[in-house]
Amino acid sequence: MNLKQITKKDQLDLKKLYFNSIFSIDENIYTLDQKRAWASQVWDNRNFETCLNNGNGWLINKEENVIAFALRYPANKIALFYCRGDSQRRGYGTKLLHKLENEAKKEGLPFLVTEASLISYKLFLKNKWKIISKEKIIIKNIIFDRYKMIKKFNA
Repeated sequence: MNLKQITKKDQLDLKKLYFNSIFSIDENIYTLDQKRAWASQVWDNRNFETCLNNGNGWLINKEENVIAFALRYPANKIALFYCRGDSQRRGYGTKLLHKLENEAKKEGLPFLVTEASLISYKLFLKNKWKIISKEKIIIKNIIFDRYKMIKKFNA
């Protein structure tokens, strides 16, 4: 397992991982229609591309395959946070989360925020993040629930 900073060369691998991660979610949590709408963001959402191009993040490789990644954009927001379906619940997300948190602290940021899915919010809670609010969003005319979350750092 290798932790490395994300570069522009990684974008295609990150998009593939994003797609894999979403389609590996149990359909008792997100329906097939929800997964299709969510996965389409890799092509249809300019914010996704902006995050990839301008964000600061890390990925984890295993045998030259990207298995997880996370990035901040803007600096105080975890904008993308994904792990391959067959690599979840093995500590990769926690490792990436701690890396992003430590970087933010070193940069002197007082807090980080994110919008967490029904899958990832439990990992954030386990790592002392707080829920600000639960919200509904619409992607491709399909409703999703997610959690606005925050972690404040001690001065």
